[in-house]
Amino acid sequence: MKAKRTSVAVAALACVAAGGYFALGRPQPAQAVAAPSAKAAGGVPSVRLAPALRRDVPVELEANGTVVPLNTVEIRPHVSRLLTRVHVKEGQFVAADALLFSLDDRSERAALDRAQAQLLRDQATLADLERQFKRSQDLSAQNFISVSAADSLQTQVESQRALLQADQAALRSAQVDLSYTTIRAPSAGRVGAVNVFAGSLVQANTPLASVTQIHPIAVSFTIPESGLAALLAGQKAGAVAVSASLGDGTSARTLQGKLSFIDSSVDAVAGTIRVKAQFDNTDTRLWPGQYVHARVTLATIRDAVVVPLAAILTHPEGAVVYAVGADQLAQPRKVRVLHAFGNQAAVSGLTGGEQIIIEGKQNLKPGAKVKAGKDASKDALVADAGGSAR
Repeated sequence: MKAKRTSVAVAALACVAAGGYFALGRPQPAQAVAAPSAKAAGGVPSVRLAPALRRDVPVELEANGTVVPLNTVEIRPHVSRLLTRVHVKEGQFVAADALLFSLDDRSERAALDRAQAQLLRDQATLADLERQFKRSQDLSAQNFISVSAADSLQTQVESQRALLQADQAALRSAQVDLSYTTIRAPSAGRVGAVNVFAGSLVQANTPLASVTQIHPIAVSFTIPESGLAALLAGQKAGAVAVSASLGDGTSARTLQGKLSFIDSSVDAVAGTIRVKAQFDNTDTRLWPGQYVHARVTLATIRDAVVVPLAAILTHPEGAVVYAVGADQLAQPRKVRVLHAFGNQAAVSGLTGGEQIIIEGKQNLKPGAKVKAGKDASKDALVADAGGSAR
């Protein structure tokens, strides 16, 4: 029993000794020892810089729009007639006043010939009455006939002149009826589906086809009412530039146009106003009903200073950026954001050319010494297609 207690005590002492070894004598791993920070070791913080560049900055609004034709006319006959000939094909581009359809015009031509003959007959009658009236005036002056006889001839002349005017009106009416038998394009455009064929009996107001104007063409879209004042001001100053971008699945294409219409009222529910832009679509890249992305240039800030948005810090007293001079000291510069676009912003408060900190500025103090990181580049600020950096 005594030997058992002795062995237990020896085992306990061995455990205590082992614990002391691990607690005091075991070397700690290298990664567990905290390395001194660069700041504690007196190092200079590394930052990334980008230049503040001067360039023209367009102030733009973007919206989704739909391509709409300036003119779309559905062709319908005025009279019920036999269709004798179709002069166009589906999808054909036609000029204004181009002949599209011909209807049976035999009865209209007969009525026109009758009206012309009636006019010629009444003209001859009027000429004879005018000669008789002239002779009656001479005879009445010589007292060979009574004055009342001359007055009667004058009345016949005036009556025949009125009849001649009625004949001329009937002739014009016959010409109008004849014009209904030839159907022409009201404007230049593309012919849609043709719904009839030669030999068909068409009724009045039956749709025959449609003519849609393709070029020029318009894009309709809405903008927030907050941009209306700038839009109206730009329209008064001159043409407001509008671009339309469309994708074909592999690449984006952009076309340039100008503002052509601003609606007369704002949608009170949506808070938007509808506008249209007109595009010269001679290459037919825009098609009615097509979805496009429209961009309106409201104004242009000339020679603005542009910096990355990442460089701007928001403080209670306003926006601030850190500029680094030749002495490698970071100094705060108060700025005002004039216009933000993409990942950049046009600001006031800088002269241009300054090196601005875009990374590593969070814990800086005014006047702190910094060094540019090896990935710093003057190309950090990339000019978009709307302007040129200087």
